[in-house]
Amino acid sequence: MTTFQPSRDIPAPPAAVFAAFADPQRLAIWWGPDGFTNSFELCDFRPGGAWNFTMHGPDGSHYRNQSRFEEIEPDRKVVIAHECEPYFRLTVELSPSATGTLVRWTQVFDDPQVAAAVRHIVEPANEQNLTRLAAEVAAG
Repeated sequence: MTTFQPSRDIPAPPAAVFAAFADPQRLAIWWGPDGFTNSFELCDFRPGGAWNFTMHGPDGSHYRNQSRFEEIEPDRKVVIAHECEPYFRLTVELSPSATGTLVRWTQVFDDPQVAAAVRHIVEPANEQNLTRLAAEVAAG
């Protein structure tokens, strides 16, 4: 399995959920699993724009990330290519739902062995990321 696909219904319209991605200050607040913080060096939120940042773990570890925003469709979709190890592509789709927005989070790893090795981290981390996104949207 190279693909992880959690989803979450967030009680807000797609534009409100998208806004939490589009604003780098807000993105820095919620991005990552529980206990992590972020320092953004560059967040050029446009198709083809670079996104370079460091995630700071609760144990004091630092994780450099280099990504690119491949596709952006306002209020509908954000596609991110993670351009350093582990290599993956994240597609976040926003669809109106009866209670707000259905967020589909599809993370596809390039290497099945890498995906298997990080599965125990990725599955709970993605759920935590969605919870943090929902909290940021609610805080608005």
